[in-house]
Amino acid sequence: MQRKTLLKAVLFHSIILLVLLSSGAFAQQARRGGIGMFGDWKFKVEYEGRQMESILSFSRDAEGNRTASLISFWGVSELKDLKFENGELSFVQSNRFGDQEFTQTFNGKIEEGKLTGMMKGDRGEFKVTGERMPRMSRAVGVWELTLKMGEREFNSKLIVDVNKEGELTGKWESQRGESQVSDLVYERGTLTFKRTSTYQGNERQSTFEGAIDRQTGMLTGTMKSERGEIAVEGKRLGVDLIGTWNLETTSERGTRKQRLTVYPNMTGLYGAMPIKKIELTEGKVTFMIVMQFGENKFEMNFEGKIEEGKLLGEMKTSRGANKVTGTKVVRRFVRQRPSVNN
Repeated sequence: MQRKTLLKAVLFHSIILLVLLSSGAFAQQARRGGIGMFGDWKFKVEYEGRQMESILSFSRDAEGNRTASLISFWGVSELKDLKFENGELSFVQSNRFGDQEFTQTFNGKIEEGKLTGMMKGDRGEFKVTGERMPRMSRAVGVWELTLKMGEREFNSKLIVDVNKEGELTGKWESQRGESQVSDLVYERGTLTFKRTSTYQGNERQSTFEGAIDRQTGMLTGTMKSERGEIAVEGKRLGVDLIGTWNLETTSERGTRKQRLTVYPNMTGLYGAMPIKKIELTEGKVTFMIVMQFGENKFEMNFEGKIEEGKLLGEMKTSRGANKVTGTKVVRRFVRQRPSVNN
């Protein structure tokens, strides 16, 4: 019974992957409108009463040529025969599971920023929809701050995140406790906010304005209050891990490509599966994913470390352990896409 459930899930994900390809058309048309095609696109496909998500990703190779791939639980597959003209998109996507190969074709269009179409294969036709995934603000993360007042230095933490409405939220932690942070805005490389703190029963107001350097990732700025100005320098925790990793997972069944995305707030995606929390402690990287297939739960646990620029570790499941080797993606182009608070 469990084997049948797993096979259905495999077939379903295969279909979903194909669906994602359609977003290729969406991305290209979006570029004509000035938004840009490069980046990730989330798509939902309904199959036998269930909804599952995959990711379509546009990028460039080392020579600057456009590339496109579908990313799901089962790994990363490259798209073939991708065509887009006058808003019409078509492509072919193939997946191999053991001795079986599944091939499907997509035909659709892009209208008013939405992708619609049909995926056709041996198992029927499936309706596809798609939308672009928003970029997380560069301000998000845990910042270790150094505040300088003359010859004295103080250490604090600024924690920036995004709420369900896409707005930046924050809090300030220091030896004196936690302070309220409000009016957080990150725009064109500049971060501003207000801080309200209480000390010995007295409430104090201060404002911050600073910039995040795109090359070094450092935050520098000034905190101002009625007591004067304080120079602030900040470094984001987990900078070596944050980003996109191309993975190779190796098991007795062979080697498969996968992708890990680590966001600045230490959430992420393994393939298209959300990771609620990624832990980075003394160089050790751990996270867990729990999936539900019908009445069956499937748990995956990763444990590894960053060594000489590589992510090395193991992904353990009830079926055994897979060796994982990851290489961080270095962006060679500027992506233009909608963002959450920039």
